[in-house]
Amino acid sequence: MATDKRALPDRDPAVSTLLSRSPHDLAEVMDDFGHIVRRRPQAVFRPASARDVADLMRWAAGRGLKVAARGQGHSTYGRAMAEDGIVIDMRALNVVRQVLPDRMVVDAGATWNVVLDAALVRGLTPAVLTNYLELSVGGTLAIGGIGGTTFRYGLQTDNLLSLDVVTGDGRELTCSENENSDLFDAVRAGLGQCGIMTQATLRLARAPERVRRFHLFYADLHSLTVDLRTVLADGRFDYLQGAILPGGTGVWRYQLEGVAFYDGAAVPDERSLVAGLSDQRRAAEVSDLAYIEDVRAFARLETLLRSNGQWFNPHPWLLTFLPGSSAERIAGDILDGLTDADVGPFGRITYYPVFTAAMRTPLLRLPDESIVFPFNLVRIPASDEAAQTADLIARNRLLYEHIRSAGGILYPVSAFPMSRDDWRDHFGPRWSFFSDAKRRYDPLSMLAPGYELF
Repeated sequence: MATDKRALPDRDPAVSTLLSRSPHDLAEVMDDFGHIVRRRPQAVFRPASARDVADLMRWAAGRGLKVAARGQGHSTYGRAMAEDGIVIDMRALNVVRQVLPDRMVVDAGATWNVVLDAALVRGLTPAVLTNYLELSVGGTLAIGGIGGTTFRYGLQTDNLLSLDVVTGDGRELTCSENENSDLFDAVRAGLGQCGIMTQATLRLARAPERVRRFHLFYADLHSLTVDLRTVLADGRFDYLQGAILPGGTGVWRYQLEGVAFYDGAAVPDERSLVAGLSDQRRAAEVSDLAYIEDVRAFARLETLLRSNGQWFNPHPWLLTFLPGSSAERIAGDILDGLTDADVGPFGRITYYPVFTAAMRTPLLRLPDESIVFPFNLVRIPASDEAAQTADLIARNRLLYEHIRSAGGILYPVSAFPMSRDDWRDHFGPRWSFFSDAKRRYDPLSMLAPGYELF
């Protein structure tokens, strides 16, 4: 009688003790932060080391099983799932291995909160932090990792010194700009297609003691855009973001968020930091915080959303980059067709400029201009109504088509389906390099099937 090679055996000396097929474990990895896509794997694998991951990859290859690495499960559209395959739960690989004056060695399953805690003990910090710190190191490095200091320091992938990787064919390799550089370039922002990160060496910078934070508000998109460009050009802030917020009355609120770092008694001069700006000064909100309080500010919103249940609703997000030369026009056209309900009462549209020269990761795709604007619909719907979610996903696709036709590019943490032709178009001139790397390092096309990329 023929046997199904894909059926999991009861015992296998290399991997059986680390595999789980319990209904609870399977249910956990069938869902993600998006709460939109559900895909059931055959099993969940919990490695204790990189060697375990390598053993799993070789074992899965002999059975024709797809494999997805999952960090904290914050994908919004099933990208870390593997239908009828194996999901690797990376959370146990979370140890900070070493902290030196300029760098840290940390397991890829650790969160940025864990990284920050270990760095701050030495008066250090990662140069770039995402707004939400409960994302895993490997999870953000597989995409790029953007934050309020990106305009100056680039992406988290641009502040990465080396990686330990398990390839799709089960090899354990170290890569950097000087060692296995093709793999380094294929894994950073490579959507998990060529290898599973198991350990990262991150560049660290000196952490400020305190911050002076400014929330400045504007009457319209144009005045916000002008001032965002002004403060980007003169570099007066150490952290810069901007947002378009639901006003609750059918109008939008336009916000510039600038932060100045400082130590001890050297408090930044508030007047000089806002000099020449055209914000509605009486509405300005200025706060003074310890650095650690400031970078963990999103945790307060998370607590609120968990308490009111909206954390568990679908999150059909759309994240893109607009060309700097036409960002205001494109954003304005899109805003004309949106209402508060399109983002939800606690959602927002992020909109701010960054220098592309700071972002050097080869597979991170950007419009070919010196300045681009992240333009992100961070949707937090007030309900979990299926029809509303389906409508927002369909509208994401239409908005993506509009943005792409205007020269914009996707940041691939978005909730709508992408075809292989879409991905080929997305990677453009880097497609040949990427597909060649896929053949070298994942010849059976086992890794990260949730992207439906290869």
